[in-house]
Amino acid sequence: MPRVKGGTVTRQRRKRMLKLAKGYRGSKHIQFKVAKQQVMKSYQYSFRDRHQTKRNFRRLWIARINAAARMNGLSYSKMMHGLKLAEIEVNRKMLAELAVKDSAAFTAVADEAKKALSK
Repeated sequence: MPRVKGGTVTRQRRKRMLKLAKGYRGSKHIQFKVAKQQVMKSYQYSFRDRHQTKRNFRRLWIARINAAARMNGLSYSKMMHGLKLAEIEVNRKMLAELAVKDSAAFTAVADEAKKALSK
């Protein structure tokens, strides 16, 4: 029975994996077995972090809205509740943009929220 040789398919598969591992430190970009493990782990990290990025941005927006709301005499939760009562539908991303770039507009929105809360 003839022995199994590492043919072109095997070499291509290994080269493809090592190409994906380019830039990794130490043996992780040289040895096939270690490189394969690291590439698989990297795929797991990238999948997880695509979701964590969304979480992190939401946290950032909430922190910015909270800071701007407190400058206008409201807490974050009171501000959001007031906006809901006033039927103002602005998402957190846009509220954070207003808070950073257009404080006058944010103050107007905060005043509307205050009015709705006082009713």
